[in-house]
Amino acid sequence: MYYTGFADEAGAGIDAQIRATKELGWEFIESRNIDGKNIHDISDAEFDVVYGKLQEAGVKINCFGSAICNWAKKIDEPMTSSVEEVKRAIPRMKRLGTKMIRIMSFAVLPDRGPDDQMEVERFRRVSEICRMFNDEGLLPVHENCMNYGGMGWKYTLRLVENVPGMKLVYDTGNPIFSDDRTKPAPCPKQSSWEFYKNVKEHIAYVHIKDGVWDSQSNKSIFTFPGEGDGNVVEIVTDLVKSGYDDGFSIEPHLAVVFHDDSITAEDDIRYNNYVEYGRRFMKIVEKAKVDACGAQSTS
Repeated sequence: MYYTGFADEAGAGIDAQIRATKELGWEFIESRNIDGKNIHDISDAEFDVVYGKLQEAGVKINCFGSAICNWAKKIDEPMTSSVEEVKRAIPRMKRLGTKMIRIMSFAVLPDRGPDDQMEVERFRRVSEICRMFNDEGLLPVHENCMNYGGMGWKYTLRLVENVPGMKLVYDTGNPIFSDDRTKPAPCPKQSSWEFYKNVKEHIAYVHIKDGVWDSQSNKSIFTFPGEGDGNVVEIVTDLVKSGYDDGFSIEPHLAVVFHDDSITAEDDIRYNNYVEYGRRFMKIVEKAKVDACGAQSTS
């Protein structure tokens, strides 16, 4: 088991991201943005600098937090941008020794019901993306975010059933603000625990995010782990008891929200929130380990 995180929430540049990672005593970063651009979109010269600094610091990239097939990409438009992102990502992953990359399943068509989302075309496109990575010995993991698979656990399972070579990265916080399209309108928000239990056997990696849904403002209010409705403690405890031995990646959203430019913070606040979030999460995991040992000793 290991810890990692979207360190672009600690700082925009690679220096701050490395510093926060080392302050937490961690070895890994899940790399998304560096100075405002995704790691698969920065120039070759910029990547060379990032690579050198990571090597010097002894910090590794365990996963690319890519924009491939994400909520900004439409299923009824050409998939050219995602294919080009794959082509740029693969050689960089190989150079860094990174084996895993986060992908999604294209934006939900807003004018159609959940069962009228061009799913056959989605399966074809995501399968093609996954094949490109699999052929290079790399693992694509699908996130339950604002995309087809994020409409509810049944849609994630349909992806798993129809897309060879793909596993899941389960995000504990995304269900909090996502409509449960598996239920009739008006759709309630999803249950993180229900989603998790139904996809658990396909999870290869976990994003840790937490918060509550404010129906008055129609917005998510993000919290430290274990303080919201993301069932973080229950999910982590269940994973540890089940022998989960892969990564936990923090995505605090407390000071900076990746897809909401209106939420910003002073550099020190941003950095300190990330480090504090990581420390609090490690305590949750350590308690889960103690609980798991206690349960085994009494069984």
